[in-house]
Amino acid sequence: MANNNIGPKRLVVGAGYGLRDWMAQRVTAIVMALYTVILLVLFLAGKDFSHTGWTGIFAMQWFKMATFAVVICLLYHAWVGMRDVWMDYVTHNVFVRLVFQVATIVWLIACAGYAAQILWRV
Repeated sequence: MANNNIGPKRLVVGAGYGLRDWMAQRVTAIVMALYTVILLVLFLAGKDFSHTGWTGIFAMQWFKMATFAVVICLLYHAWVGMRDVWMDYVTHNVFVRLVFQVATIVWLIACAGYAAQILWRV
């Protein structure tokens, strides 16, 4: 009897990130879209379109938290996309892929720190 790898005992290969990453991309995109709508509403409802007006919007603690949550969503969204690019298209050398992935993680963490510094400076 030949082993044709069909059925429940088939050999499954791959990282297995498919559904989780697809869902993460959709959820983070929805969060960013909702934030954009809130930002548009605040902008269109505002009367002061100067630097002071924008500073006033970002001075509210709930808006700082919402903005930082969106930054985290954006960074995770970017991580999922870049990791897929590194794994699928750039190289199949494990060491080079690891270097690219670590460099991406370091860059994204630095971006998160910089975003926090900007937000809480207001």
